Amino acid sequence: MNAPEHPLLHPFQLPPFDRLRPEDVEPVITELIARARAAIERAVDERTPPTWEDFVAPLERALEQLSDAWGVIGHLHSVMDTPAWREAYNQMLPEVTRFWTELGQNEALYRKTQALAQSPEFARLSPERRRVIELDLRDHRLAGAELPPEKKPRHRDIQQELSALSAKFSENLLDATNAYQEWIEDEAQLSGIPEEVRAMARAAAQAQDRPGWCFTLQMPFYLPVMQYADDRALRERMYRAHATRASEFGPPERDNGPLIERIMALRGEEALLLGYPDYASYSLVPKMANEPEEVASFLRELAARAKPFALRDLEELRAFARDRLGLDPLEPWDIAYASEKLRQERYDYSEQEVRRYLPLPRVLEGLFALLERLFGVRLVPDTAPVWHPDVRFYRVERDGAPIAYFYVDLYARDTKRGGAWMDSAKSRRREGEFLMLPVAYLVCNFAPPVGGNPPTLTHDDVLTLFHEMGHGLHHMLTQVDEAPISGIHHVEWDAVELPSQFMENFAWEWEVLEKITAHVDTGEPLPRTLYEKMRAAKNFQAGMQMVRQIEFSLFDLRIHRELARAQEPAPERVPLADVLRILEEVRDEVAVIRPPSWHRFPQSFSHIFAGGYAAGYYSYKWAEVLSADAYEAFEEASARTGTVLDPDTGRRFWREILAVGASRPAAESFRAFRGREPRIDALLRHNGLIEEASEAHG
Repeated sequence: MNAPEHPLLHPFQLPPFDRLRPEDVEPVITELIARARAAIERAVDERTPPTWEDFVAPLERALEQLSDAWGVIGHLHSVMDTPAWREAYNQMLPEVTRFWTELGQNEALYRKTQALAQSPEFARLSPERRRVIELDLRDHRLAGAELPPEKKPRHRDIQQELSALSAKFSENLLDATNAYQEWIEDEAQLSGIPEEVRAMARAAAQAQDRPGWCFTLQMPFYLPVMQYADDRALRERMYRAHATRASEFGPPERDNGPLIERIMALRGEEALLLGYPDYASYSLVPKMANEPEEVASFLRELAARAKPFALRDLEELRAFARDRLGLDPLEPWDIAYASEKLRQERYDYSEQEVRRYLPLPRVLEGLFALLERLFGVRLVPDTAPVWHPDVRFYRVERDGAPIAYFYVDLYARDTKRGGAWMDSAKSRRREGEFLMLPVAYLVCNFAPPVGGNPPTLTHDDVLTLFHEMGHGLHHMLTQVDEAPISGIHHVEWDAVELPSQFMENFAWEWEVLEKITAHVDTGEPLPRTLYEKMRAAKNFQAGMQMVRQIEFSLFDLRIHRELARAQEPAPERVPLADVLRILEEVRDEVAVIRPPSWHRFPQSFSHIFAGGYAAGYYSYKWAEVLSADAYEAFEEASARTGTVLDPDTGRRFWREILAVGASRPAAESFRAFRGREPRIDALLRHNGLIEEASEAHG
């Protein structure tokens, strides 16, 4: 296809996945960058008045087209990481990074935006457009627009190298995950492993024309082995392989250790250039939290509340493992296994028993019904070009009219990065009579169906699905008409998890679970007795889980405060030994479980080294305070109405949280919904981390 005719070169509502080829990436992105540069030249021309219609709107259109096209290509790099797509993405990544860095640094654009902000027209703009201008000025400052000319090239080089290192980090982790295979030919070694997982492993072996069973480090294989396999040696082998992925224990070309050393040095140098004492201080500027000390105090307060419960959890587990399972000492590869045995004994049910009641089609049907009741929207199956046969496409309607679209890609594949996420394909934007509707991707890594049986989910999978749908709702149900602040865009990073964690709460409610469950053999809904056991076990080991997340968050914060420092001269590398030392110090302070000395957690911590969470992993806990408090409004409504599925409260949550995007600060949106500042009490209560709840449970 000739580049000028390519569909990515024209505005699109839905990505043309049926017409995208790796060889198209270079000519298409090159052309869009050229168009965007021309738009910048017109915008900064002295003959272009600094007004919204003459200056801002035309530039936004050009930048949006490049951003949307590159977003589609980046998405394919995440979900179809074949050699051809990887090469095409990496070929253009430096050019794209250079363009966006230069845009942020463009002093002429910055000054013209300042002129608009100081002009009489600014007061006449809508509040949304004024907010766009204010955030744009902040972003220019953070991107180095005020740097002296002699320092801008170095800042551009840093951005370019960081983007390449992040992409390589993610690729190394995927390749290391795919490289390991555990082959089993003696069926006795499969003792304890659920039948669905055995079937997957058999299918994986058959796909390679080999007998027996093949287990990989992908989550649908790895987690059930660690949780259920009676063979302790098998658990240890899988644990060691997983714990040392992308480290010095594997091939040098897949070792993320040197990448971490360089990433940390570059982040410190970036802080130095931009006038911040460390990368954490720089990272927090666009977030709700004001400074690293505030975040550290928040995390340590949570740790002080949670650690006594975590210690109690661990002591119970050790005693059970010793007395009932003969596991003494309790090794790290025993923890998930012993925990599952303890939970089964204490609460008299297994995760696999629940899984039989959670076929994916039924879960989706029940989830969609929940969203219709709470937010007045219908999610309707639709057709559109997709990137893989497993992908499903839906239309979101309100009052019979479409308001958004989304793609769902739920099964693990060896060309797909791990984890679960939501991303934006298109943002809502209004221009005169024209309205571009938001489009989202929802991506998970659940176990695929095997042998014609319907795919089933664990309850943890259901929580993940509800979580990602919360992100999707935040993006799709926006009512903001300016793309830079519609949906999730420009929402503070430590508030963006509010809707996602909020949605998880509904997956624990009987009136929701009753409607999303149907036994795969009988079609019967989840029995109320089994539900009561699940509820009783909801906060099982909540203390251990809480301190684990705090450990990750405090480690992330500390390395970006103490190692990614502004120092002259900037070091070439930050020693990996220093990163690992801080991790051990954090564990001394907050952890109750110590992994082996050969464990290489940082080398797979893609959230902070290949994602957007650098000095921001605390956001999960910060936003969990907000989400628990927000959900408490539905619990209060239930006391009045008899149901947490209260449409009035749901519409208010949509109006004050989901609909407003970044048109106002997240703190204002929360106050508008709750009528007050957030409180930590609901989070502690929901997690059973208050003494009264613990004693009642015990």
